[in-house]
Amino acid sequence: MRGLSRRALFATSAAGAGAALLPAAPAGARPKAPRVCAGYRAGYHFTVPDQWKNDPQRPVWIDGEYHYYYLYNADYLAGEVGTAWRLATSADLVSFTDRGIAVPKDTTVNGDVWSGSAVVDTRNTAGFGAGAVIALVTMSPGGGTDHQEQFLYYSTDGGRSFAPHGTDPVLANPGVADFRDPKVIRDDDRDRWVMALAERNKIGFYHSADLKSWTYTGGFVKDGIGVLECPDLFRITADDGTARWVLGASADGTGSGQPATYAYWTGSFDGSAFTADSADPQWLDHGWDWYAAVTFEKRGPDGAVDPATRYALGWLNNWAYAHTTPTIDADGFNGTDSVVREITLKKTPSGGYHLASRPITALDAYVSRTVRLGDLTVDGTRLLDHTGISYELTTEITWDRLTGAGVQLRRSPDGVRHIDAGIYGDYAFLNRRGTVNPDAGGSRQESHSPFDRSAGRVRLRILVDRTSVEMFVDDGRYVHSTSVFPYLVDNRLALFSVDGTAVFRNTVIREFAV
Repeated sequence: MRGLSRRALFATSAAGAGAALLPAAPAGARPKAPRVCAGYRAGYHFTVPDQWKNDPQRPVWIDGEYHYYYLYNADYLAGEVGTAWRLATSADLVSFTDRGIAVPKDTTVNGDVWSGSAVVDTRNTAGFGAGAVIALVTMSPGGGTDHQEQFLYYSTDGGRSFAPHGTDPVLANPGVADFRDPKVIRDDDRDRWVMALAERNKIGFYHSADLKSWTYTGGFVKDGIGVLECPDLFRITADDGTARWVLGASADGTGSGQPATYAYWTGSFDGSAFTADSADPQWLDHGWDWYAAVTFEKRGPDGAVDPATRYALGWLNNWAYAHTTPTIDADGFNGTDSVVREITLKKTPSGGYHLASRPITALDAYVSRTVRLGDLTVDGTRLLDHTGISYELTTEITWDRLTGAGVQLRRSPDGVRHIDAGIYGDYAFLNRRGTVNPDAGGSRQESHSPFDRSAGRVRLRILVDRTSVEMFVDDGRYVHSTSVFPYLVDNRLALFSVDGTAVFRNTVIREFAV
Protein backbone atom coordinates (compact mmCIF):
# COMPACT_ATOMS: atom_id res chain seq x y z
CA MET A 1 0.00 0.00 0.00
CA ARG A 2 1.14 3.53 -0.69
CA GLY A 3 0.82 6.65 1.46
CA LEU A 4 -1.34 9.43 0.02
CA SER A 5 -0.76 13.15 0.43
CA ARG A 6 -2.48 15.25 3.03
CA ARG A 7 -3.24 17.87 0.37
CA ALA A 8 -4.93 15.39 -1.97
CA LEU A 9 -7.37 14.19 0.67
CA PHE A 10 -8.14 17.61 2.13
CA ALA A 11 -8.99 18.88 -1.35
CA THR A 12 -12.14 16.75 -1.30
CA SER A 13 -13.01 16.50 2.40
CA ALA A 14 -11.86 19.62 4.19
CA ALA A 15 -15.32 20.49 5.46
CA GLY A 16 -15.94 17.02 6.83
CA ALA A 17 -12.53 16.89 8.47
CA GLY A 18 -13.17 20.06 10.40
CA ALA A 19 -16.56 18.84 11.57
CA ALA A 20 -15.06 15.58 12.80
CA LEU A 21 -12.89 17.36 15.33
CA LEU A 22 -15.87 18.81 17.17
CA PRO A 23 -17.69 16.65 19.73
CA ALA A 24 -21.45 16.41 19.74
CA ALA A 25 -22.97 19.23 21.81
CA PRO A 26 -25.89 18.87 24.21
CA ALA A 27 -29.30 19.77 22.77
CA GLY A 28 -29.67 23.52 22.50
CA ALA A 29 -26.00 24.20 23.10
CA ARG A 30 -23.46 25.64 20.70
CA PRO A 31 -20.31 23.54 20.37
CA LYS A 32 -17.07 25.20 21.36
CA ALA A 33 -14.05 24.99 19.09
CA PRO A 34 -11.32 22.75 20.51
CA ARG A 35 -8.28 24.44 21.95
CA VAL A 36 -5.24 23.25 20.02
CA CYS A 37 -2.24 22.61 22.24
CA ALA A 38 0.78 20.34 22.29
CA GLY A 39 0.49 16.99 23.96
CA TYR A 40 -1.31 14.53 21.66
CA ARG A 41 1.70 12.25 21.17
CA ALA A 42 0.97 8.84 22.67
CA GLY A 43 2.47 7.93 26.02
CA TYR A 44 3.26 4.25 25.36
CA HIS A 45 2.35 3.60 21.71
CA PHE A 46 4.79 3.87 18.81
CA THR A 47 4.45 7.14 16.89
CA VAL A 48 6.33 8.41 13.86
CA PRO A 49 8.90 11.08 14.87
CA ASP A 50 7.51 13.58 12.37
CA GLN A 51 5.48 13.92 9.18
CA TRP A 52 3.56 10.76 8.15
CA LYS A 53 3.51 7.00 8.57
CA ASN A 54 1.09 4.34 7.45
CA ASP A 55 1.69 0.63 6.82
CA PRO A 56 3.85 -1.30 9.28
CA GLN A 57 6.27 -3.70 7.62
CA ARG A 58 6.82 -7.04 9.34
CA PRO A 59 9.59 -6.60 11.93
CA VAL A 60 12.68 -8.73 11.43
CA TRP A 61 14.98 -10.13 14.14
CA ILE A 62 18.59 -9.09 13.41
CA ASP A 63 21.54 -9.21 15.82
CA GLY A 64 19.45 -9.52 18.96
CA GLU A 65 16.81 -6.89 18.26
CA TYR A 66 13.77 -6.29 16.10
CA HIS A 67 14.09 -4.10 13.03
CA TYR A 68 10.76 -2.40 12.46
CA TYR A 69 10.33 -0.79 9.04
CA TYR A 70 7.29 1.30 8.14
CA LEU A 71 6.07 3.49 5.30
CA TYR A 72 7.20 7.08 5.87
CA ASN A 73 6.65 10.28 3.89
CA ALA A 74 9.13 13.04 4.75
CA ASP A 75 7.24 15.46 2.49
CA TYR A 76 3.79 14.93 3.96
CA LEU A 77 3.30 18.39 5.48
CA ALA A 78 4.33 19.92 2.14
CA GLY A 79 1.47 18.04 0.51
CA GLU A 80 3.59 15.62 -1.54
CA VAL A 81 2.97 11.91 -2.09
CA GLY A 82 5.38 9.02 -1.88
CA THR A 83 6.80 6.82 0.83
CA ALA A 84 10.14 5.37 1.89
CA TRP A 85 10.90 2.71 4.49
CA ARG A 86 11.94 4.24 7.80
CA LEU A 87 13.52 2.07 10.47
CA ALA A 88 13.18 1.81 14.25
CA THR A 89 14.85 -0.86 16.36
CA SER A 90 13.76 -2.39 19.65
CA ALA A 91 14.80 -5.17 21.95
CA ASP A 92 11.40 -5.45 23.66
CA LEU A 93 8.89 -3.94 21.17
CA VAL A 94 7.82 -1.28 23.67
CA SER A 95 10.69 1.18 23.56
CA PHE A 96 12.01 2.00 20.07
CA THR A 97 15.07 3.82 18.73
CA ASP A 98 14.69 5.73 15.49
CA ARG A 99 17.31 4.81 12.87
CA GLY A 100 16.18 7.02 10.00
CA ILE A 101 15.37 6.04 6.43
CA ALA A 102 16.52 2.57 5.39
CA VAL A 103 14.97 2.24 1.92
CA PRO A 104 14.81 5.69 0.30
CA LYS A 105 12.19 6.82 -2.17
CA ASP A 106 12.69 8.27 -5.65
CA THR A 107 16.30 7.08 -6.02
CA THR A 108 15.53 4.98 -9.11
CA VAL A 109 13.31 5.49 -12.15
CA ASN A 110 10.68 3.39 -10.40
CA GLY A 111 9.77 6.10 -7.88
CA ASP A 112 8.71 5.62 -4.29
CA VAL A 113 8.65 2.45 -2.21
CA TRP A 114 5.44 0.79 -1.05
CA SER A 115 4.71 -2.12 1.27
CA GLY A 116 6.47 -5.47 1.14
CA SER A 117 8.56 -7.54 3.51
CA ALA A 118 12.15 -8.18 4.53
CA VAL A 119 13.87 -11.49 5.25
CA VAL A 120 17.33 -12.49 6.45
CA ASP A 121 18.99 -14.62 3.76
CA THR A 122 21.06 -16.81 6.06
CA ARG A 123 21.93 -19.28 3.27
CA ASN A 124 22.94 -16.67 0.67
CA THR A 125 20.26 -17.88 -1.73
CA ALA A 126 20.11 -14.47 -3.46
CA GLY A 127 23.88 -14.10 -3.82
CA PHE A 128 24.39 -10.95 -1.74
CA GLY A 129 26.16 -12.79 1.06
CA ALA A 130 25.08 -14.97 3.95
CA GLY A 131 23.04 -12.90 6.38
CA ALA A 132 22.13 -10.22 3.85
CA VAL A 133 18.73 -8.65 4.46
CA ILE A 134 16.51 -8.82 1.38
CA ALA A 135 13.46 -6.60 0.98
CA LEU A 136 10.80 -7.32 -1.64
CA VAL A 137 8.73 -4.17 -2.20
CA THR A 138 6.01 -2.92 -4.49
CA MET A 139 6.73 0.03 -6.79
CA SER A 140 4.79 1.53 -9.69
CA PRO A 141 7.16 2.55 -12.52
CA GLY A 142 6.11 5.60 -14.47
CA GLY A 143 4.20 7.16 -11.57
CA GLY A 144 0.58 6.64 -10.65
CA THR A 145 -0.69 3.48 -9.04
CA ASP A 146 -1.86 1.30 -11.93
CA HIS A 147 1.32 -0.59 -12.83
CA GLN A 148 2.37 -2.32 -9.60
CA GLU A 149 5.40 -4.61 -9.73
CA GLN A 150 7.74 -6.22 -7.20
CA PHE A 151 11.35 -5.09 -6.81
CA LEU A 152 14.28 -6.29 -4.74
CA TYR A 153 16.44 -4.21 -2.39
CA TYR A 154 19.29 -5.67 -0.37
CA SER A 155 21.29 -4.72 2.72
CA THR A 156 24.74 -5.89 3.76
CA ASP A 157 24.94 -3.75 6.92
CA GLY A 158 22.42 -5.58 9.07
CA GLY A 159 19.33 -3.96 7.60
CA ARG A 160 20.29 -0.35 8.34
CA SER A 161 20.47 0.71 4.69
CA PHE A 162 19.40 -0.86 1.39
CA ALA A 163 20.43 -0.62 -2.24
CA PRO A 164 18.30 -1.53 -5.28
CA HIS A 165 19.00 -4.69 -7.24
CA GLY A 166 18.86 -2.92 -10.57
CA THR A 167 15.73 -1.29 -11.91
CA ASP A 168 13.92 -4.31 -13.36
CA PRO A 169 11.19 -6.06 -11.37
CA VAL A 170 11.76 -9.53 -9.96
CA LEU A 171 8.02 -10.10 -10.43
CA ALA A 172 6.49 -8.16 -13.31
CA ASN A 173 2.86 -7.12 -13.50
CA PRO A 174 0.82 -9.62 -15.59
CA GLY A 175 -1.65 -6.93 -16.68
CA VAL A 176 -3.81 -6.33 -13.59
CA ALA A 177 -4.50 -3.19 -11.56
CA ASP A 178 -3.91 -4.57 -8.05
CA PHE A 179 -0.67 -6.48 -7.64
CA ARG A 180 1.10 -5.52 -4.44
CA ASP A 181 2.32 -6.00 -0.86
CA PRO A 182 4.57 -9.10 -1.20
CA LYS A 183 4.86 -11.10 2.01
CA VAL A 184 7.78 -13.54 1.85
CA ILE A 185 8.38 -16.49 4.17
CA ARG A 186 10.85 -19.36 4.19
CA ASP A 187 9.38 -22.79 3.37
CA ASP A 188 11.94 -25.01 5.04
CA ASP A 189 9.95 -28.15 4.24
CA ARG A 190 10.56 -27.57 0.52
CA ASP A 191 13.78 -25.57 0.78
CA ARG A 192 12.44 -22.50 -1.02
CA TRP A 193 10.87 -19.10 -0.50
CA VAL A 194 7.13 -18.48 -0.70
CA MET A 195 5.45 -15.17 -1.49
CA ALA A 196 1.85 -14.19 -0.76
CA LEU A 197 0.72 -11.27 -2.95
CA ALA A 198 -2.42 -9.11 -2.83
CA GLU A 199 -4.21 -9.27 -6.20
CA ARG A 200 -7.54 -7.50 -5.66
CA ASN A 201 -9.92 -10.31 -4.56
CA LYS A 202 -7.17 -12.93 -4.55
CA ILE A 203 -4.04 -13.70 -2.59
CA GLY A 204 -1.61 -15.19 -5.08
CA PHE A 205 1.11 -17.67 -4.11
CA TYR A 206 4.57 -17.82 -5.69
CA HIS A 207 7.77 -19.69 -4.92
CA SER A 208 11.44 -19.01 -5.57
CA ALA A 209 14.83 -20.56 -4.91
CA ASP A 210 16.77 -17.28 -4.95
CA LEU A 211 14.30 -14.44 -4.20
CA LYS A 212 14.87 -13.13 -7.73
CA SER A 213 12.87 -15.47 -9.98
CA TRP A 214 9.30 -16.28 -8.95
CA THR A 215 6.86 -18.93 -10.16
CA TYR A 216 3.09 -18.65 -9.69
CA THR A 217 1.48 -21.69 -8.04
CA GLY A 218 -2.11 -20.67 -7.33
CA GLY A 219 -4.31 -18.34 -5.35
CA PHE A 220 -6.94 -17.98 -2.65
CA VAL A 221 -10.00 -16.01 -3.81
CA LYS A 222 -12.41 -14.18 -1.52
CA ASP A 223 -15.11 -11.80 -2.72
CA GLY A 224 -17.28 -9.48 -0.65
CA ILE A 225 -14.68 -7.90 1.63
CA GLY A 226 -13.23 -5.26 -0.66
CA VAL A 227 -9.76 -5.14 -2.17
CA LEU A 228 -7.41 -7.42 -0.26
CA GLU A 229 -4.16 -5.81 0.91
CA CYS A 230 -1.13 -6.59 3.05
CA PRO A 231 -1.40 -10.42 2.99
CA ASP A 232 -0.01 -12.61 5.73
CA LEU A 233 0.83 -16.31 5.90
CA PHE A 234 2.24 -18.25 8.84
CA ARG A 235 2.20 -21.55 10.72
CA ILE A 236 1.37 -21.63 14.44
CA THR A 237 0.88 -24.36 17.04
CA ALA A 238 -2.53 -24.23 18.74
CA ASP A 239 -3.21 -24.78 22.43
CA ASP A 240 -4.21 -28.39 21.65
CA GLY A 241 -0.79 -29.06 20.10
CA THR A 242 -2.01 -28.99 16.50
CA ALA A 243 0.02 -27.04 13.96
CA ARG A 244 -2.21 -24.96 11.69
CA TRP A 245 -1.63 -22.42 8.95
CA VAL A 246 -3.19 -18.96 9.02
CA LEU A 247 -3.79 -16.78 5.97
CA GLY A 248 -4.57 -13.12 6.65
CA ALA A 249 -5.17 -9.88 4.79
CA SER A 250 -6.31 -6.34 5.43
CA ALA A 251 -9.83 -6.11 4.06
CA ASP A 252 -13.06 -4.11 4.23
CA GLY A 253 -16.16 -5.98 5.32
CA THR A 254 -18.21 -2.93 6.32
CA GLY A 255 -20.59 -3.45 3.41
CA SER A 256 -21.87 -6.60 5.11
CA GLY A 257 -21.55 -5.41 8.71
CA GLN A 258 -18.08 -6.82 9.26
CA PRO A 259 -14.90 -4.98 10.33
CA ALA A 260 -12.38 -3.30 8.05
CA THR A 261 -9.25 -4.60 9.73
CA TYR A 262 -7.36 -7.91 9.53
CA ALA A 263 -9.36 -10.83 8.12
CA TYR A 264 -7.95 -14.32 8.58
CA TRP A 265 -8.63 -17.94 7.84
CA THR A 266 -7.21 -21.01 9.57
CA GLY A 267 -6.43 -24.02 7.41
CA SER A 268 -3.65 -25.93 5.68
CA PHE A 269 -0.93 -24.94 3.22
CA ASP A 270 0.98 -27.38 1.02
CA GLY A 271 3.56 -24.93 -0.30
CA SER A 272 1.44 -24.01 -3.31
CA ALA A 273 -2.19 -23.67 -2.22
CA PHE A 274 -4.05 -22.72 0.95
CA THR A 275 -7.18 -24.65 1.98
CA ALA A 276 -9.35 -22.81 4.49
CA ASP A 277 -11.29 -24.48 7.30
CA SER A 278 -14.18 -22.11 6.50
CA ALA A 279 -14.96 -19.80 3.59
CA ASP A 280 -15.93 -16.97 5.92
CA PRO A 281 -13.12 -15.02 7.55
CA GLN A 282 -12.61 -14.29 11.20
CA TRP A 283 -11.30 -10.88 12.26
CA LEU A 284 -8.35 -10.20 14.53
CA ASP A 285 -9.75 -6.80 15.52
CA HIS A 286 -13.37 -5.60 15.51
CA GLY A 287 -12.68 -1.89 15.93
CA TRP A 288 -12.47 0.85 13.31
CA ASP A 289 -8.73 1.49 13.37
CA TRP A 290 -6.40 -1.48 13.05
CA TYR A 291 -5.34 -1.61 9.43
CA ALA A 292 -2.34 -2.89 7.43
CA ALA A 293 -1.53 -5.17 10.36
CA VAL A 294 1.41 -7.55 10.36
CA THR A 295 2.28 -10.58 12.43
CA PHE A 296 5.81 -11.81 13.09
CA GLU A 297 7.85 -14.34 15.02
CA LYS A 298 8.21 -14.13 18.78
CA ARG A 299 11.86 -14.63 19.64
CA GLY A 300 13.47 -15.52 22.94
CA PRO A 301 16.64 -13.83 24.24
CA ASP A 302 18.66 -16.47 22.40
CA GLY A 303 16.78 -15.87 19.16
CA ALA A 304 14.77 -19.08 19.36
CA VAL A 305 11.32 -18.90 17.73
CA ASP A 306 8.24 -19.62 19.85
CA PRO A 307 6.06 -21.88 17.64
CA ALA A 308 2.90 -21.20 19.69
CA THR A 309 2.97 -17.40 19.90
CA ARG A 310 3.38 -14.60 17.37
CA TYR A 311 3.45 -10.85 17.68
CA ALA A 312 1.11 -8.49 15.84
CA LEU A 313 0.75 -4.75 15.39
CA GLY A 314 -1.42 -2.53 13.25
CA TRP A 315 -1.75 1.04 12.05
CA LEU A 316 -4.25 2.89 14.28
CA ASN A 317 -6.02 4.61 11.42
CA ASN A 318 -8.56 4.16 8.65
CA TRP A 319 -8.33 5.33 5.04
CA ALA A 320 -11.82 6.82 5.37
CA TYR A 321 -10.34 9.67 7.47
CA ALA A 322 -6.61 9.02 7.55
CA HIS A 323 -5.59 12.69 7.52
CA THR A 324 -7.97 13.95 10.20
CA THR A 325 -6.03 14.33 13.44
CA PRO A 326 -5.02 17.14 15.83
CA THR A 327 -1.51 15.69 16.01
CA ILE A 328 -0.66 17.38 12.70
CA ASP A 329 -0.97 20.92 14.06
CA ALA A 330 -0.24 20.20 17.70
CA ASP A 331 2.79 17.95 17.32
CA GLY A 332 3.78 17.89 13.63
CA PHE A 333 3.10 14.23 12.87
CA ASN A 334 0.40 11.82 11.73
CA GLY A 335 1.01 8.17 12.49
CA THR A 336 0.39 5.96 15.54
CA ASP A 337 0.51 2.18 15.91
CA SER A 338 -1.29 -0.17 18.24
CA VAL A 339 0.67 -1.76 21.03
CA VAL A 340 2.40 -4.91 19.94
CA ARG A 341 0.19 -7.88 20.78
CA GLU A 342 0.91 -11.51 21.49
CA ILE A 343 -1.38 -13.79 19.50
CA THR A 344 -2.07 -17.46 20.11
CA LEU A 345 -4.30 -20.03 18.39
CA LYS A 346 -7.12 -21.47 20.48
CA LYS A 347 -9.37 -24.47 19.87
CA THR A 348 -13.04 -23.43 20.02
CA PRO A 349 -15.76 -25.59 21.63
CA SER A 350 -17.33 -26.04 18.18
CA GLY A 351 -14.15 -27.66 16.91
CA GLY A 352 -12.61 -24.81 14.93
CA TYR A 353 -9.78 -22.44 15.82
CA HIS A 354 -9.48 -18.74 16.53
CA LEU A 355 -6.67 -16.31 17.29
CA ALA A 356 -6.61 -14.65 20.71
CA SER A 357 -4.71 -11.43 21.45
CA ARG A 358 -3.15 -9.84 24.52
CA PRO A 359 -0.87 -6.83 24.99
CA ILE A 360 2.80 -7.73 24.92
CA THR A 361 4.04 -8.83 28.35
CA ALA A 362 7.05 -6.51 28.04
CA LEU A 363 4.70 -3.65 28.99
CA ASP A 364 4.88 -4.94 32.56
CA ALA A 365 8.46 -3.67 32.84
CA TYR A 366 7.28 -0.09 32.19
CA VAL A 367 4.60 0.15 34.88
CA SER A 368 5.18 3.38 36.82
CA ARG A 369 2.10 3.32 39.05
CA THR A 370 -0.51 0.75 40.04
CA VAL A 371 -3.87 1.66 41.56
CA ARG A 372 -5.81 -1.28 43.00
CA LEU A 373 -9.49 -0.43 43.41
CA GLY A 374 -10.68 -3.91 44.38
CA ASP A 375 -14.36 -4.83 43.95
CA LEU A 376 -16.76 -2.02 43.11
CA THR A 377 -20.56 -2.34 43.11
CA VAL A 378 -22.37 -0.22 40.54
CA ASP A 379 -26.06 0.46 40.00
CA GLY A 380 -26.29 3.25 37.43
CA THR A 381 -23.14 5.40 37.12
CA ARG A 382 -20.24 5.56 39.58
CA LEU A 383 -17.56 8.22 39.15
CA LEU A 384 -14.09 7.13 40.31
CA ASP A 385 -11.46 9.34 41.90
CA HIS A 386 -8.80 8.40 39.35
CA THR A 387 -7.79 10.91 36.67
CA GLY A 388 -5.54 10.20 33.71
CA ILE A 389 -5.24 10.19 29.93
CA SER A 390 -2.79 7.32 29.44
CA TYR A 391 -3.26 4.06 31.36
CA GLU A 392 -4.50 0.46 31.39
CA LEU A 393 -7.71 -0.65 33.11
CA THR A 394 -8.48 -4.28 33.91
CA THR A 395 -11.62 -5.60 35.56
CA GLU A 396 -14.01 -8.52 35.60
CA ILE A 397 -17.67 -7.50 35.57
CA THR A 398 -20.22 -9.89 37.11
CA TRP A 399 -24.00 -9.69 37.43
CA ASP A 400 -27.17 -11.64 38.05
CA ARG A 401 -29.47 -9.68 35.76
CA LEU A 402 -28.86 -6.56 33.67
CA THR A 403 -28.90 -5.22 30.13
CA GLY A 404 -25.41 -3.75 29.95
CA ALA A 405 -22.34 -2.61 31.87
CA GLY A 406 -19.01 -0.98 31.20
CA VAL A 407 -16.77 2.01 31.65
CA GLN A 408 -16.75 5.64 30.60
CA LEU A 409 -13.21 6.53 29.52
CA ARG A 410 -11.72 10.00 29.03
CA ARG A 411 -14.82 11.53 30.63
CA SER A 412 -15.05 15.32 30.69
CA PRO A 413 -15.30 17.20 34.01
CA ASP A 414 -18.98 17.90 33.36
CA GLY A 415 -19.71 14.32 32.30
CA VAL A 416 -20.91 15.29 28.82
CA ARG A 417 -18.03 13.84 26.79
CA HIS A 418 -16.77 10.28 27.18
CA ILE A 419 -15.89 7.03 25.40
CA ASP A 420 -18.04 4.05 26.37
CA ALA A 421 -16.74 0.48 26.45
CA GLY A 422 -18.42 -2.66 27.70
CA ILE A 423 -21.26 -5.08 26.94
CA TYR A 424 -24.90 -4.55 26.04
CA GLY A 425 -27.35 -7.30 25.24
CA ASP A 426 -25.69 -9.82 22.94
CA TYR A 427 -22.62 -7.79 21.99
CA ALA A 428 -19.50 -6.14 23.36
CA PHE A 429 -18.96 -2.61 22.14
CA LEU A 430 -16.62 0.37 21.99
CA ASN A 431 -18.36 3.70 21.31
CA ARG A 432 -16.52 6.96 20.56
CA ARG A 433 -19.54 9.03 19.54
CA GLY A 434 -19.44 11.04 22.77
CA THR A 435 -15.95 12.44 22.26
CA VAL A 436 -13.86 14.13 19.58
CA ASN A 437 -13.07 11.60 16.85
CA PRO A 438 -12.10 11.51 13.17
CA ASP A 439 -15.31 10.05 11.70
CA ALA A 440 -17.14 13.03 10.20
CA GLY A 441 -19.74 10.87 8.48
CA GLY A 442 -20.93 9.28 11.71
CA SER A 443 -21.09 5.73 10.38
CA ARG A 444 -17.97 4.51 12.21
CA GLN A 445 -18.74 5.33 15.82
CA GLU A 446 -19.61 2.13 17.68
CA SER A 447 -17.96 -1.23 16.98
CA HIS A 448 -19.46 -4.57 18.01
CA SER A 449 -18.37 -8.15 18.61
CA PRO A 450 -20.47 -11.15 19.72
CA PHE A 451 -21.13 -11.69 23.42
CA ASP A 452 -23.15 -14.18 25.46
CA ARG A 453 -24.74 -12.26 28.34
CA SER A 454 -25.94 -15.47 29.99
CA ALA A 455 -22.37 -16.10 31.13
CA GLY A 456 -22.95 -13.50 33.83
CA ARG A 457 -19.43 -12.15 33.59
CA VAL A 458 -16.96 -10.51 31.24
CA ARG A 459 -13.27 -9.72 31.54
CA LEU A 460 -12.11 -6.41 30.10
CA ARG A 461 -8.58 -5.16 29.59
CA ILE A 462 -8.54 -1.67 28.11
CA LEU A 463 -5.51 0.33 26.96
CA VAL A 464 -6.15 4.07 26.94
CA ASP A 465 -3.70 6.55 25.45
CA ARG A 466 -3.91 10.13 24.28
CA THR A 467 -5.42 9.33 20.88
CA SER A 468 -6.49 5.69 21.10
CA VAL A 469 -8.43 3.03 22.98
CA GLU A 470 -7.85 -0.72 22.63
CA MET A 471 -10.28 -3.06 24.37
CA PHE A 472 -9.51 -6.77 24.89
CA VAL A 473 -12.62 -8.81 25.71
CA ASP A 474 -12.42 -12.12 27.61
CA ASP A 475 -8.69 -12.74 27.35
CA GLY A 476 -8.50 -11.28 23.86
CA ARG A 477 -11.12 -13.45 22.16
CA TYR A 478 -12.26 -10.18 20.63
CA VAL A 479 -10.42 -6.86 20.38
CA HIS A 480 -11.64 -3.38 19.48
CA SER A 481 -9.22 -0.59 18.48
CA THR A 482 -10.30 2.97 17.80
CA SER A 483 -8.76 6.40 17.29
CA VAL A 484 -10.09 9.21 19.46
CA PHE A 485 -9.05 12.81 20.12
CA PRO A 486 -10.49 13.78 23.53
CA TYR A 487 -9.62 17.17 24.97
CA LEU A 488 -6.64 16.79 27.27
CA VAL A 489 -8.78 17.97 30.19
CA ASP A 490 -11.09 14.98 29.66
CA ASN A 491 -9.35 12.73 32.16
CA ARG A 492 -12.12 11.30 34.36
CA LEU A 493 -13.22 7.69 34.64
CA ALA A 494 -16.61 6.22 35.53
CA LEU A 495 -18.27 2.80 35.72
CA PHE A 496 -21.86 2.13 34.67
CA SER A 497 -24.57 -0.52 34.61
CA VAL A 498 -27.87 -0.59 32.72
CA ASP A 499 -31.05 -2.17 34.16
CA GLY A 500 -29.34 -3.90 37.02
CA THR A 501 -26.44 -4.06 39.45
CA ALA A 502 -22.92 -5.08 38.44
CA VAL A 503 -19.81 -5.79 40.47
CA PHE A 504 -16.50 -4.72 38.93
CA ARG A 505 -14.11 -7.21 40.49
CA ASN A 506 -10.36 -6.88 40.99
CA THR A 507 -10.33 -3.51 39.24
CA VAL A 508 -6.77 -2.33 38.60
CA ILE A 509 -5.34 0.72 36.85
CA ARG A 510 -1.73 0.76 35.66
CA GLU A 511 0.19 3.70 34.25
CA PHE A 512 3.33 3.38 32.12
CA ALA A 513 6.55 5.33 31.68
CA VAL A 514 8.18 4.51 28.33
